[in-house]
Amino acid sequence: MSEDYNKKTNENKIEGRNAVLEAFRSGKPVDKLFVLDGCQDGPVRTIIREARKHDTIIQFVEKERLHQLSETGRHQGVIAYTASYEYAEVEDMLALAKERGEDPFLVLLDGIEDPHNLGAIIRTANLAGAHGVIIPKRRAVGLTATVAKTSAGALNYTPVAKVTNLVKTMEELKKEGLWFVCADMGGEKMYDLNLKGPIGLVIGNEGEGVSRLVKETCDYVASIPMHGDIDSLNASVAAGVLAYEIVRQRMA
Repeated sequence: MSEDYNKKTNENKIEGRNAVLEAFRSGKPVDKLFVLDGCQDGPVRTIIREARKHDTIIQFVEKERLHQLSETGRHQGVIAYTASYEYAEVEDMLALAKERGEDPFLVLLDGIEDPHNLGAIIRTANLAGAHGVIIPKRRAVGLTATVAKTSAGALNYTPVAKVTNLVKTMEELKKEGLWFVCADMGGEKMYDLNLKGPIGLVIGNEGEGVSRLVKETCDYVASIPMHGDIDSLNASVAAGVLAYEIVRQRMA
């Protein structure tokens, strides 16, 4: 993950065995757990068991790495990073669309690592009338304080779900009538595609784009016309351009 955990704000960091265990047992969403490699203490084993129960990403690291991450110097072999906001369920997004009497419009992010990009995309999703944003658990940034700040308040109104398997989630949503379009340079010009109806817009990783399996699961691949001297747009800008083409077609 490209985001440096050392630079995260303290409000997302929980250190020490009792504090981390209490975070899990209280139901607080924990994005990632760092554990001292080789530590077999009973309390640490209990924490690891709780983390697996909640499908939290666990990373076993050397003592020096924990010392680097620690703000207090009293981590006791465990440091957890929690989400600044509660995650929603995908079902909540479909219910929101139904409540508004609209075709579902979801934004799916395939490995966005920059918290500023994620925050900007959530902001755009809200303004474009999307019913929610779906992100994967692995190799992607979660709902940090930076994401919340960059979203300019949109995180209070736009549900964000975190799923274990993006492809499986897409396949389940197809059964609900959604179809998917991803942004990729090799696709059809976006203006030539019919982007109406229940839709999921898929935006790929900042450097590598949409992964192969996710791209193969999409129904359409859309390219954004570009006439400059560089060959790609920032991920959040690409999301905005395509989201508003969907808005334009829906309004028409």
